[in-house]
Amino acid sequence: MVPVLSIAFMTISAIVSIGWPIALFLLFRKKFDMKAVPLILGAGAFFVFALTLEPMLHASVLRRDESGQIALMASHPALYALYGCLAAAIFEGAARLISFLILKKNYHGEGAALSYGIGHGAIEAVLLAGLPFVSNAALSIMINAGAAPDLGEQAAAVTDALVNTNSFVFLAGGFERFCAVAIQISLSVLVWHSVSGWRKLWLLPAAILLHALIDAPAMLMQIGVLTSIPVVEALVFVCAIGVCFIAFRVHKSYREETDGERSSPQE
Repeated sequence: MVPVLSIAFMTISAIVSIGWPIALFLLFRKKFDMKAVPLILGAGAFFVFALTLEPMLHASVLRRDESGQIALMASHPALYALYGCLAAAIFEGAARLISFLILKKNYHGEGAALSYGIGHGAIEAVLLAGLPFVSNAALSIMINAGAAPDLGEQAAAVTDALVNTNSFVFLAGGFERFCAVAIQISLSVLVWHSVSGWRKLWLLPAAILLHALIDAPAMLMQIGVLTSIPVVEALVFVCAIGVCFIAFRVHKSYREETDGERSSPQE
């Protein structure tokens, strides 16, 4: 039997993963004049760069040995972790850069950055967490009711994972998506300011490096350096707070500088 608490936490995480970005867009749409086009472009750019182009690189670099293990991970775990952090950061940074170069012709202000970031974070949350949690919750209910579908050889492994995984692991997934959406929005704000005409080009590499740093705890867990999920989630939470603060300070500096230029007397 799958614990009821596990099913409840799967449901909560699914609601957070799907509902959190939607709520953000609806809540701040009028205040920041957010439009649907940057939102849709953010979702599309993530799909193309992170879910299509990046896996193509992984297929070439992360080859598996005869035992099925990733060769680089087995032979050079530190290099594997570094590669994983930088690959995601560079591909998603490129997605933001190209998207904002397109958007800046017709969309201005922080609303475009926020809308893009929500779209980018939303599709990631829905595809990587929301839909899987919905599927797992439904399957868990069927398992408990004795009506689970025939999954062939995978049936035992799937059932064992759902039954024996600590319930709080499922809740941690929703918490991670909550933080991830905030991180994606903040990184989008940084890249937006790097291409919006403010002459702060260094914000693009800064955003990429911050992204790589944020991915580090998860990669360190993959190679066994970190083994505690609560510790990893705590580090992700700290990173989320940090990058949100940096994005806020950068945007505040932008506002102060541009407001100062507007109020300065014309010669």
